[in-house]
Amino acid sequence: MSPTLPETSSPPRLRRQSALARLISAPAGAILVAFLLLQLACITYALIAPDDFRYLSARNLTILMKAIPVLGCMALGVGILMIAGEFDLSVGSIYTLTAVVMAVQVAGGMNPFVAALLAILIGVAIGMLHGYITLKAGLPSFIVTLGGLLFWRGAVLLYNGAVQVRFDPGPIFSGLFGGTFLGINAAFLWFVALSLAFFVLLHRHRFGNHVFATGGNRAAATAIGIDVGRVKIIAFALAGGMAAFAGILATVRVGSVQPGQGTGLELQAIAACVIGGLSLTGGRGSVLGIFLGAMLIHTITNVLLLLRAPGFYLDMFIAVLIVGAAAFNSLIERKGRG
Repeated sequence: MSPTLPETSSPPRLRRQSALARLISAPAGAILVAFLLLQLACITYALIAPDDFRYLSARNLTILMKAIPVLGCMALGVGILMIAGEFDLSVGSIYTLTAVVMAVQVAGGMNPFVAALLAILIGVAIGMLHGYITLKAGLPSFIVTLGGLLFWRGAVLLYNGAVQVRFDPGPIFSGLFGGTFLGINAAFLWFVALSLAFFVLLHRHRFGNHVFATGGNRAAATAIGIDVGRVKIIAFALAGGMAAFAGILATVRVGSVQPGQGTGLELQAIAACVIGGLSLTGGRGSVLGIFLGAMLIHTITNVLLLLRAPGFYLDMFIAVLIVGAAAFNSLIERKGRG
């Protein structure tokens, strides 16, 4: 008999490379690597030149924690809808309309908690309406919500005119949504808590499986008994409700609401999702990716402001990042199918 050759194992470098490749190919792997590298670069530069680059200053970190939750909460709702295979371009207008309704009602004497609940319910109802029209009329959600964007923007002006509305809900409401707890901004804690709730819903609950199945292959999902219409209506409702909640956080932070303040937020929310690894065709993504996508956009914004770069640099950089992320996601999907 010939001697048995000892089994050989792959070199450590190859194992490390394969692990890195598996990480990057995961739904949130690439954005996690990019975010950690950016943080490492920012922290290193801040330690080397603390006077020129105040990234680690308490004031700057507070600004970041106040800015991230508005986009982040909106992106959570938009993200679940994208995974289900649909889009909502109206969330910026829903954000503004519900915030204006809340502020006007509080100014008229309504309890701020009741007014906030009313705002969220309006957002949920608008989302469900968009979902119903999309499904019953057989129209692309892109078209339905593009119409919604314009319609609800006009509804803001019809409801209260082109005037700023002050918002003074009292110390309890302000503290709950805009105060600090153990040195951390309350709005950021809300964002983290909602991200954890959405993680459980999407990755640990049967509904999440239905969302991925609906966005990945609607016909196959229907064949195994999933009510894809119900799943999409719920996803639209979540997008509308989270847009309204983002409006509450923003209004508490600023102390007022203006008719045009939500313009462009819907595109930023979609950008955060795409950068976070969500597929434009549905069926792929993660809550961690959405969370990091919103964090990355605001981190880049913050870095450019600290470096005193012109504002249009941000738009250019985010545009390149979106196209690059979409191309990378498409490459990963093709490799997965191959």
